Amino acid sequence: MATEANPYAMPAPAQKSTKETVKNALSLWGRKVGEAGRKAEDLSRNTWQHLRTAPSMTEAAVGRIAQGTKVLAEGGHERIFRQAFSAPPDEQLRKSYACYLSTSAGPVMGVMYLSTARVAFCSDTPLSYEAHAGDNTEWSYYKVAIPLHRLRAAIPSASKVKPAEKFIQLVSVENHEFWLMGFVNYSSAVVHLQEALSGFHNLQA
Repeated sequence: MATEANPYAMPAPAQKSTKETVKNALSLWGRKVGEAGRKAEDLSRNTWQHLRTAPSMTEAAVGRIAQGTKVLAEGGHERIFRQAFSAPPDEQLRKSYACYLSTSAGPVMGVMYLSTARVAFCSDTPLSYEAHAGDNTEWSYYKVAIPLHRLRAAIPSASKVKPAEKFIQLVSVENHEFWLMGFVNYSSAVVHLQEALSGFHNLQA
């Protein structure tokens, strides 16, 4: 009840604690701490692997910082995605993941984008290539875009020799293959890719 000294104070009788209540509370807390610890450990391991995937860890770290600055300066991943792939207004970006695309010239650092219509990849920086029979060098962003209705499978895997090296193999309906690796958030990428693929195919069925 309220007291004359403070009419807003509302004392309430304390409930008696029991050993079982304390035990359950500690158990719940322990599970949450354990889950948070495992996620932090996975993130740390994946970030380390992400940096190791590049030819130079120093360049990879600097590149990640530069990409983060670019995202902030240009208004977020959604805006960068729309500019890079000329996405129409009704296409929405669902997720974006820092990773690498495996190429014949080596791994290319960039971002995988998962939208309501496609899965795509764009390199963080332009890459050089020889044009017009090697007469001159040109620069262009390395891009890949597969519409979800042309994506047959998204297959997660890991190296048998180095289990920390994890991959996602994208396979189109024409059996074109693209290998993504070095994800900072690998588990989330796998889950959302497979959910998007399954959901789209269910709508088409």
